Amino acid sequence: MNSYNVDKLQSERLEHFLNVNSLLKISLGLVLFTIISSALVYAETLSVDIEGNSFDIDYTATGMIVSGIEPDLEFVSLILTVDVTDSTGTLDITFERSFFDSIYEGLDDDFFVLIDQDFAYFTETETTTQSRTLSIEVPAGTDDIEIIGTVFGIPAETEETMMDETMEEETMEESTETVDETPKIQCGPGTILKNGACELDERCGPGTVLKDGVCVLDSTPKSSETSVKIVSREFITGVFAALGIAGAIGIILGIMYKVSKSKN
Repeated sequence: MNSYNVDKLQSERLEHFLNVNSLLKISLGLVLFTIISSALVYAETLSVDIEGNSFDIDYTATGMIVSGIEPDLEFVSLILTVDVTDSTGTLDITFERSFFDSIYEGLDDDFFVLIDQDFAYFTETETTTQSRTLSIEVPAGTDDIEIIGTVFGIPAETEETMMDETMEEETMEESTETVDETPKIQCGPGTILKNGACELDERCGPGTVLKDGVCVLDSTPKSSETSVKIVSREFITGVFAALGIAGAIGIILGIMYKVSKSKN
């Protein structure tokens, strides 16, 4: 009888152990299911090229896969190609402000999100001075997501380089303007520029000028005023000379007439 009771007790313990094993199996199954489910949630980085500058975008996709991204420079937007593997997917995506932002009159403005050309529901979950993070609900069957902002930025190094080049160009323009604004002084023949003023060139003698380092005869035409004075002087001298000659001839003829008359 005692042996029977011991066997029965051991049998009950074995049944109990079998139940524990079943629970362990169920637990392992749940763990595997959790691992498989969590495999659909992953953090990734996308690279996109904007006018020769490469940018990295951090995102986390839940229940969906992001297979590509393309920029639209005309509409200032990013278009993501997706494949939703669950009934509803979630995309958490972060944009560095230096790369992509939505600004209006110097203040943060809302992004626009389109799912297959229809407005989508999303929230901005984090906003800092460096970045903005969006969380977008993506229904099954979605092919692409378009996120519209207002401006594409440039990397900090590129921005500094462009600022340096702009400053250099402005400096060169200012220097050119300064040179152009300087009055140009041209001195006439026989004079030289000295201390900002034209002075008589005393290195050559009168009637000569310095040309190519050598004193040569000054062939510069005289001014019209000087020519008029010379012509007037010569004209007056000729008139007086003609009058003098005419007077002398008149006196001689008069004398000859008197002498001839006295002889008769």
